[in-house]
Amino acid sequence: MDLVLEAADRNLLTPYVYPSSWPESEPFRQLLSLFVITNLGALVLYLLFGTLSYYFIFDHKLMRHPQFLENQVRREITYALRSLPWISVPTVALFFAEVRGYSKLYDNIADSPYGWPGVFLSMLSFLFFTDMGIYWIHRGLHHKFFYKRFHKPHHLWKIATPFASHAFHPVDGFMQSLPYHIYPFLFPLHKVTYLGLYIFVNVWTISIHDGDYRVPRLLRHVINGSAHHTDHHLYFDYNYGQYFTLWDKIGGSYKSPTAFEGKGPHDYLRKLQEK
Repeated sequence: MDLVLEAADRNLLTPYVYPSSWPESEPFRQLLSLFVITNLGALVLYLLFGTLSYYFIFDHKLMRHPQFLENQVRREITYALRSLPWISVPTVALFFAEVRGYSKLYDNIADSPYGWPGVFLSMLSFLFFTDMGIYWIHRGLHHKFFYKRFHKPHHLWKIATPFASHAFHPVDGFMQSLPYHIYPFLFPLHKVTYLGLYIFVNVWTISIHDGDYRVPRLLRHVINGSAHHTDHHLYFDYNYGQYFTLWDKIGGSYKSPTAFEGKGPHDYLRKLQEK
């Protein structure tokens, strides 16, 4: 995040926003800047990619499903916009620790322990590490002690749209993002790679709520796509994973998506029309 902060300071904050007497390295200024940048970035990612997905990928026929709520899209967006600022508070604390040099993020490829191969390996390990972390956190949030307090609001959306992707209780939203933030404190990661992965995970989160169940046939039971996550919303105790089905299979919570078996939401709608 320090790359984004440096760019903001250089092009906007130092010349136009803050007085010249306020040093860029001053901690309170960094916290304030990070809070604004994080919230603006979250809004742009959510609204831009959510809107693109909603209009160009999401099948609007799903809105005829009996479990699609009245005014659901508006409610999803409203809930997400109310939660994002609260989610950003602990997120900013972790970004601040990165900016102050406590993480293992590095600037140059020469600083990678294994050069370019290390960069590519770190991308893969990031995905597998965060997939594992999110699986167990997500599954834990389904425990009766946590579910009603934190996770139940996200399960209001049985037939989700892309805008449901960030419609979490703030505690729920932050806890499921925690593996992304922990990784660079444990393992070396290139700063630009980290930014790219951070954008990717937000887009992926939108994509598994977009109602587009197409996955290459060979990867249907490997990639945790929208079909898998739709069944998670519908049937509750299955498919907790983020990108892959690995941990659901290890943990005994994998369910073959009903959409692949002719029993999904689209099939249900077709049967209703036939009647």
